[in-house]
Amino acid sequence: MEKRQHIYILGNSLILGALGESLHSGGQFDLTYLKLPMDVRELEFMKPDAILFDLETPYMENIFSLSESCSKLLLIGVSPDTNIVKVWVGQQLQELSMQGLLAVINDQLNVSLFNGGKA
Repeated sequence: MEKRQHIYILGNSLILGALGESLHSGGQFDLTYLKLPMDVRELEFMKPDAILFDLETPYMENIFSLSESCSKLLLIGVSPDTNIVKVWVGQQLQELSMQGLLAVINDQLNVSLFNGGKA
């Protein structure tokens, strides 16, 4: 049986609630709603796969500090005022050659272009 990924939703805005309901109805993820402020260390112990949050939160620095200790954490920031979604993937790469770095950049740009982003 495949492990279900756990998404934590930080905040209680209407848009985060709607996104949570949509994710829940798909049945693919386990969701947990949390209110800010909270101790980031608590969230670190919960081992999230992804965190969905409002980009206007005053606690952005706390949220991003999690990417240091959770190397594969997916951070998804949503701005209800500007209709923008920003995604950060906390990958840490070590001992990467120049060729390896170029491959990572090309892969990320191709993913971005494929998904409608701009390079």
